[in-house]
Amino acid sequence: MDNENKVTPAGVKALQAIEQLALFALRQRLIEPADLDYSRNVLLEQFGFSEPSFDEVDQTILEGPQAPLDILIDYGFEIGLIPENSDTYRDLLDAKIMGLLMARPSEVNAEFRRLTEEKGISAATDQFYKLSIDSNYIRMDRISKNVYWLQDSPYGDIEMTINLSKPEKSPKEIAMARLLPPPVYPKCQLCRENVGYAGRINHPPRQNLRIIPMALNNEKWFFQYSPYVYYNEHCIVFHHDHVPMKLTKDTLKRLLGFVESFPHYFIGSNADLPIVGGSILTHDHFQGGRHTFPIQKAPKESTFTHEAYPGVSISIVKWPMSVLRLHGQDPAVLLECGNSIYEAWKGYSDPEADVLAFTKEVGGETIPHNTVTPIVRRAEDGGYEMDLVLRNNRTSDEFPEGIFHPHREMHHIKKENIGLIEVMGLAILPGRLKEELDRIAGILAGDSATLNALQGDSTHALALHASWVQELVERFGTSMDHEEAVKTIQNEVGIKFTHILEHAGVYKRTLEGQDAFHRFVKSFGAN
Repeated sequence: MDNENKVTPAGVKALQAIEQLALFALRQRLIEPADLDYSRNVLLEQFGFSEPSFDEVDQTILEGPQAPLDILIDYGFEIGLIPENSDTYRDLLDAKIMGLLMARPSEVNAEFRRLTEEKGISAATDQFYKLSIDSNYIRMDRISKNVYWLQDSPYGDIEMTINLSKPEKSPKEIAMARLLPPPVYPKCQLCRENVGYAGRINHPPRQNLRIIPMALNNEKWFFQYSPYVYYNEHCIVFHHDHVPMKLTKDTLKRLLGFVESFPHYFIGSNADLPIVGGSILTHDHFQGGRHTFPIQKAPKESTFTHEAYPGVSISIVKWPMSVLRLHGQDPAVLLECGNSIYEAWKGYSDPEADVLAFTKEVGGETIPHNTVTPIVRRAEDGGYEMDLVLRNNRTSDEFPEGIFHPHREMHHIKKENIGLIEVMGLAILPGRLKEELDRIAGILAGDSATLNALQGDSTHALALHASWVQELVERFGTSMDHEEAVKTIQNEVGIKFTHILEHAGVYKRTLEGQDAFHRFVKSFGAN
């Protein structure tokens, strides 16, 4: 009997969506022809159907799986597969559906190895990246909504993004998550045990995640892509075990080893201390990808050599943060030089430049403050480049959040840590700014009602920006064309972000600051 005679109109649409999704998976090679009937049947069972649609299937070639997925998730909510029609619960069902339409991890790994051997590592990463997009692990539908612009600065173009790809939880979901016990399994979102995990209200689903095993420094690591891809082929390389981040000589050796195997990618590590470190310090990991960041384009200002490291050049880079760029053909010599600089910096103090490597707590405990953000890539000449960005995480009464951290006058734009990606010149600004900046642009374009409502109201949605808005109105007035106002606001935000990077720079871009930078370089024997 025709299945559509038994089901609701929504069920008819769901059956068609199952066919479209199975066809999409086949066309994108998420599944093989022999898997088609099996895949259709597991989806039918998931949604409570005993028969497929016997109507002609819409053969439209889909750019992505989202359209049929949305129909199925809507139907899943209607029949009680998810308790709420929120982004969090929709994502739980989304990943489950796509996980049913993918090869097992061992098969994905075998294909990656085959492509590497037959066509090279670039072909293997191309295919693996495509798999991560087609399986909806990388949510291109959300990433496409991110706001992006280039910002002119004294250091070259800075890349600016307002990140809208991470779904926000509702207040109810946040409250529910707080009632749950601390996670035991997986221990964090980087653990290998996430592969195939169904997720929960306080942990994202990962049925459509696949990871590639690899060796770095004769240790077990894994390679995957970030679901939020802040830049092209944004990958994550993470330790086999749940071990904390710790920057050592082995860290630098792993980074150099990675670009030897993946010469088309850069790789870097967040610093390993609070304030200047990344958002996840509990699981050792790196970030890489196929992207040329603004820091890479920044010119060298002064170049030195060190007799102990022949063939290695050491340069100060023209950048808002304090960057030493090492270049050489022999990765072993470059490693020794990079580690020597790192070790020297960890113990280096220059009170005249407000650089203190250690302070003592009231109880007498010695607290270290100096570390680096390392970045490694292959140079155009085939050699190796290592950027060591000097970091210090001290606080003071004047700057309780961090002396070399976004200062409070910038917190209305960004107050989070300046991590690896932003160090390299790609701003990742909070999603709240999209609407807030649009409303401020509206004020400059004549929205007097919002301006009047903001003045004197500490509870207003734009209260965080009140003093900045007043400054903008005084400078630009309130009669701009709306498009001009939007560009003006973006420019002002970009200028602020450049200043944020300058705040995070240990040696300031002044004559005194650069003299102090040179003192450090000379201190470890470079000439």
